[in-house]
Amino acid sequence: MTAKLPFLLAISVSLFALQACKQVEEQDDRPESSRQFPRADRAVSQSGDTEFSTEAARDEAGEATKLMDWAAIKPGMTVADIGAGEGYYTVRLAERVGAKGRVLAQDINRGALDRLGERIARERLDNVAIKEGGIDDPRLPPNSFDRIFMVHMYHEVTEPYAFIWRLRSALKAGGQVIVVDRDRATKRHGIPPKLLFCEFDAVGYRLVEFAQRPEVGAYFARFERKGEAPAPAAIKTCKETAKRV
Repeated sequence: MTAKLPFLLAISVSLFALQACKQVEEQDDRPESSRQFPRADRAVSQSGDTEFSTEAARDEAGEATKLMDWAAIKPGMTVADIGAGEGYYTVRLAERVGAKGRVLAQDINRGALDRLGERIARERLDNVAIKEGGIDDPRLPPNSFDRIFMVHMYHEVTEPYAFIWRLRSALKAGGQVIVVDRDRATKRHGIPPKLLFCEFDAVGYRLVEFAQRPEVGAYFARFERKGEAPAPAAIKTCKETAKRV
């Protein structure tokens, strides 16, 4: 019996090493900065077209005006436009917050940001700044924003738990995250509302208000921070069915 112990110990060590290697391999497709957070258990849409050829149609439906009114955007506010693209919301937010307000346009697409920079210069928007973000970190300054807009882009975030966990610190006291998206499967450029609510709840937000807006083909959701941020390892993953596991 005693002679078998070294053999059994060697097998146990080998199995442990194989399991550890498997776990590392399963994380290889993720940024190292995301691996402390759970992986999203849902499809992620591919990034859509960033061109702003549909701005006239969106204005005709009153999309930006309705959303800014609903989000209570006022002169003097500081707002972040996440996934700004070529700036449909950026330029309209800049006009709404006025000279005493500030807008930070953020995106992970360097080309889109370059084009937006040209637009900001052309339209002389002195209250707008541009920042490149990361796929798991918006890289926003802490305690800075009254509102953070995420319009038709949340379903494209590949590391949602890490992303919105790091987003929390950028809000001022009483600040809100505004999400606009479509009620459809995440692989079809949308996210079911219950799944959206679940993911934000898992990271320490509470839903303030929700509204279906069929006239603009989307829904609006507002979130605020609640309590302290959970430890990354304590975050519960949400299924596509929006049931917590």
